[in-house]
Amino acid sequence: MTEEDTPLRGRWIAMAALLVAGFMNLIDVTIVNVAIPSLQDAFQASDSQIEWVVAAYILSFALFLLPAGRLGDVVGRRRMFVIGVSVFTIASALCGLAPGIGSLVAARVLQGLGGAMMTPQTLALVPALFPPRERGAAFALFGLSAGLASVAGPLLGGVLIGADIMGLDWRPIFLVNIPVGAVAVFGALRFVPKVPGDAALRLDLVGMALAGTGLMLMLFPLIEGRQLGWPVWIFAMMVAAIPTGAGFVAWQRRQARRGAPQLIPASLLANADYVTGSVLATLLFAGIPGFFLVFAIFLQVGYGLTPLESGITTMPFSLGVLGASVLSGRLGTRWPRERITAGAVLLVIGMTALRLMLPEAGGALSRAAFIVPLALSGLGLGTAVSPLFQTVLANVADRDTGAGSGALQSFQQVGGALGVAVMGQLFFGMLRGGGGYPEALTAALWFNAAAFVAVALLVWRLPEPRLVPGQGPGGKPEPTPAE
Repeated sequence: MTEEDTPLRGRWIAMAALLVAGFMNLIDVTIVNVAIPSLQDAFQASDSQIEWVVAAYILSFALFLLPAGRLGDVVGRRRMFVIGVSVFTIASALCGLAPGIGSLVAARVLQGLGGAMMTPQTLALVPALFPPRERGAAFALFGLSAGLASVAGPLLGGVLIGADIMGLDWRPIFLVNIPVGAVAVFGALRFVPKVPGDAALRLDLVGMALAGTGLMLMLFPLIEGRQLGWPVWIFAMMVAAIPTGAGFVAWQRRQARRGAPQLIPASLLANADYVTGSVLATLLFAGIPGFFLVFAIFLQVGYGLTPLESGITTMPFSLGVLGASVLSGRLGTRWPRERITAGAVLLVIGMTALRLMLPEAGGALSRAAFIVPLALSGLGLGTAVSPLFQTVLANVADRDTGAGSGALQSFQQVGGALGVAVMGQLFFGMLRGGGGYPEALTAALWFNAAAFVAVALLVWRLPEPRLVPGQGPGGKPEPTPAE
């Protein structure tokens, strides 16, 4: 038996620490959804401010995901994981203690940074913990953990808010991360081996600045424009996002010619199939976080459901994702484009059916009527995600697989932030225009249905991937969907 095949003592305890941290990060995404109406009421927050509570986390996570992965290579993956969990835990405490909506949004930015710092390290630490024969089982646990987080998040959020522990209302949904984060840090320091970094590696700071500026120029007008009355400078910001994006691409190409660090390798940006696939990932995930934001407000503010009742109502979606993910794992790499199309079509059918189940003006809400539409939508997302990542990364050269996978996850998060902005604009715009909650939700659902239709059609512009059965591109597992 070689040294590489020798099992590491305490490896499964170390794996538990990684899973606990990942679970904490994923559950925080879903747990906040059911708390949005409570947050808005507690702070008397405007529509745009409450959108920032969701978008700020997604945006900072997306922006720092790639450089944080490289930082793990520089300073060591265990060290970066511990720092990331610590930042996430401290930010969770700041969220739970926030005195106002502005400080909450700022803490959410810090929380996204912590999540971005720890997330890339979890998968990357598996080879340091397990011999090759055990890695498949270890990677499978990440998918199971993600599925459980999507199911548990809405329920846990509803229970914690409903219990109103010590009169803290919504604050325990963040404060609960403190002991969990402490356990993860202790487990990592005690059982995860040190993985040395390479101090010679460098970061593309200019690329980060250009990417962040471009995203803000695009998102800020979409979220704040309605609140500010759409002044001319808001439109100027959106126009300025175009040359900023072009500048980012030009900078990446310049860095490539000089052999300098790149946030996204220029070879990926020159790969038309990868760019098309990234657009598909952006569109697919643009329809999910924004939906849960407006749906929670629809249920709780529009129809008076409690946070727990709201969380239970959305459960069929999470269960659908979990069931489809299990089935997708059994199918491996077979029929990828067909499965992406089927998943997108199921999402369109589910969202269309959901619109048809909305009550008429003055009518009573039937939560049971949402079970099938939400389950179909969850099945659709779970069906599409894995083959989408497989198909996109199959068209990437081996040397770019790691960077391509990380960038694809960033595009996924950018899509989520864009979806929050656009669906929030449609939903709140309809409400402020005199429409009722069913009309507002219908307006928002048109956007994600259109996005899913585009995915079903555009996927056929990608070439059929050539994959080894039972193995993803580069032998790497694909990211797991999260609401």
